Order: sequence, then C-alpha cells, then structure tokens
Amino acid sequence: MSGKKSLLGYFSTYEKIWFVSIVVLSFVFAFVFPEEDINGVNGAVIMGLYLLDTFLNVLCELLISKQSRWNFIVSLGVEITEILICVVLSYRFATMAATLFFWIPIDIISFCNWSRHPDDDEEELTVVRKLSGKAEAAIIAGIVVWTAGVGYLLTRFTMGSELFGGNRDIEVLVCYLDACASAVGICNGLFILFRLREQWIAWYINTFLETAMNILAGQWVLLVLKAGYLTNTTYGYIRWTRYIKEHPQIIEREKREIL
Repeated sequence: MSGKKSLLGYFSTYEKIWFVSIVVLSFVFAFVFPEEDINGVNGAVIMGLYLLDTFLNVLCELLISKQSRWNFIVSLGVEITEILICVVLSYRFATMAATLFFWIPIDIISFCNWSRHPDDDEEELTVVRKLSGKAEAAIIAGIVVWTAGVGYLLTRFTMGSELFGGNRDIEVLVCYLDACASAVGICNGLFILFRLREQWIAWYINTFLETAMNILAGQWVLLVLKAGYLTNTTYGYIRWTRYIKEHPQIIEREKREIL
C-alpha cells in the first residue's frame, strides 16, 4: 500500500485530472470515430495502437514536465508503438526512420545523462537549463534544409497507402509535413538530451505539424492526444522556467559542463 500511496502522491491533483481526462476522452473518440480496415489490417487493431500510443505518450509527457528521467523508459514504449503504426499504415517513413535510428538511441543516452544531473535537494528532479540565443538561427536553417531535402526525396516514392484514398496531392503534402516534423523532432530530442527548456517550444511546433497530418489522415482519436500535448507543453514550459529562475547557482554551474 505504501508504494501505491507514494506513486499517487507523486502526481498533483491537476496532473491526475489531466492524465485521466485525456485517456478517457481518447476511448470516447475511439467509439465515436472507429477506424476502418486499412492495408488489410483490422480497424480494431489500428485503434488499439492509437490508444496505446495515447496512453504512453501522455504518461511520458507528464514525467518530462516533472523533470523525471523515467520518462525515457516510457518513451521507448512510445517509439515501438509509433513504429508499428507507421508500418501498418505504410506512411510517414521519415518519422519512422527518425524514431528507429535517432529516438530510440537518444532515449537510452538521455536516461543515462539525466541520471548524472539530479537536483541538489530533490533527487527525483533533474537539473534543466535554457539555450543560448546564438544557436537558434543555425537550428532554424537546418530544419528548413532538412524539410526541403527529405520532403522531396519522400515524394519520389510511390507509397500507395489506402490512408489518403489515393489522393497524391495529400500524400505529397504529408511528405513535407512529415519531413519537417522529423527535423523538429530531432531538435527536440537533442534539446531533451541536453536538458534544455527549448524542447517545449520544439514540441509546440511538432504538435501543430502532427495535428495537421492527423486531420489529413482522418485520425480523429489522435487529436485528443495533440490537445493533451498542447496543455501539458504549456504546463511543462512554466515548470521548467520557474525551476531555472529559482536555481541560478545550479544553472551557472551547469554552463561549465558539456552535458
């Protein structure tokens, strides 16, 4: 019982309500907007993957906002689920490649790195900081180049997914949105690795891109997850900003370290 009480006590009332609300709303959407069979895969299987993705994602996001290194363990489950979704639906190959070759390794590395930087007073907290202004222009330029290059390469493939009803224009648009989302996602992953507050800004952008793709693909249940992202991203940004302002000595010490 003590373990259960400790786990429940770890989350605030707001966090519990937010988590339960998103999960319950996702199940409601699953009944209202059931998935059809796609590429020979039963719609119930696809919906099951969507719901699992939602559950793991909201838990992961909540743990990140609380500066907990355990978010990366949950994130590994997210990555596996999202790879399965890409394979089943035969789409978003840029995201799948980024997940397989970037996100899974970065989750493992980030867990180790965050474990090395606990807060001086609260061991469950990880020290976080903010990005210097000089790096921002280079990051934006890199995202633009990646989006144009990778997006163009993806449009050269004949994907043939039934998800878009054979509409090639939508497929091409999703290719570029997917390329941009993968670029922003990589930046987000690096920001998380280095414990930078700007990962929340990258997550805002990524959420809007993901929302656009979900709408184009008719993945209505995943819009609940995106709504959860937007609310928790705001919550996480505020928490991290407050921590940075309240711990100037720790932040100054962090500037002298590589990771």
